[in-house]
Amino acid sequence: MINPIKYIDNHRDFIIKTYRELHSLAEPSWQEKKTSDYLLKSLKEAGLKVRTFQEHYGIVAEIPGRLNSVVALRADMDALLQEVDGELKPNHSCGHDAHSTMVLYTALAISRSGSQPKHTLRFIFQPAEEKGEGALKMIEDGALEDVTYLFGLHLRPHKEVPYGKASPVIVHGAAGTIKGMQAHASRPEEGINVIEAAALLVQKLQQIYLYLSNETPYSIKMTQLQTENKASNIIPETASFSIDVRAQTNEVMNKLNDYVNEIFEQTKQQTGVAISSCMKEFVPAAVTNKNAIKITESAIARVLGKENIIPVCISHGGEDFHFYTAKNQGVSATMIGLGCGLEPGLHHPQMEFNLEALHYGTKILTRTILLASEE
Repeated sequence: MINPIKYIDNHRDFIIKTYRELHSLAEPSWQEKKTSDYLLKSLKEAGLKVRTFQEHYGIVAEIPGRLNSVVALRADMDALLQEVDGELKPNHSCGHDAHSTMVLYTALAISRSGSQPKHTLRFIFQPAEEKGEGALKMIEDGALEDVTYLFGLHLRPHKEVPYGKASPVIVHGAAGTIKGMQAHASRPEEGINVIEAAALLVQKLQQIYLYLSNETPYSIKMTQLQTENKASNIIPETASFSIDVRAQTNEVMNKLNDYVNEIFEQTKQQTGVAISSCMKEFVPAAVTNKNAIKITESAIARVLGKENIIPVCISHGGEDFHFYTAKNQGVSATMIGLGCGLEPGLHHPQMEFNLEALHYGTKILTRTILLASEE
């Protein structure tokens, strides 16, 4: 039998090689075929039982336990479609290639050890996190059946969690994007200008203020505005915009959404434009679980030392990992925030991090899932 942690130590260079290969395969949401094929090959060769799906490229791999109850570990696979050095292309600027690498080697290390865990261990490789849709699809396809514990991990910017440190929980905010506004000037020659209407929207959004007793962080802002107008002397008839809404709790998120709908109605009445909108890419806020956090704290302490535990990582971003618990409240879950020297920031086209973090991050995940499997 091979000790899983020793296996990881012995495969440090292979872990980095795998990360680089996955990085080169960057694919956007729902198109992760090459990434999925790469992961499947390694999982099958290691003897894991794998399940694939006709409608998407997600993977569920398992190491059978003595019990049917399941401890699960989730990774996301998709890349962002963004402009990099003037070229629009898929780009792993959020670290999903790193997450898949670490979860893959956690699975390989435990499988190669030859031991049978108490609980079945499940490894979920999820598509379409960037669209906020992949977790829901995996839930629909049974990824959480019999799951008692669920863990995830996300690379964190240096300012949130420094290199060589980790947090047992990331408290993400809820996030949403409202898209598809069409502001039609019924008579453009009379001066119903959609740009002026959008400017009014911006002003009204800036005036939103919530009186919250617990000072829950939130933000709401217009992030995109464009018209198809090509002439400088023509009043534009149609415009489209996006509004980014974020909050640390779902209760506050719902309040912000109500305010946005009120602002739309006010703007329509004041300007005469027509506004149509729909909520897209909504992801819920994190719900912390003491038992799951205790397990990840212990795992981090064993790998990095207690002095390198950051008690909680606060992020204003959203993460569809939290759909798993929002839709399955009986599951104990947490997401580890991994310090990795990440600069200049998540989703930045030139995002980089210290690849040595892949080594100790894999150890933390392996310790976590093994500790949970002993519960």
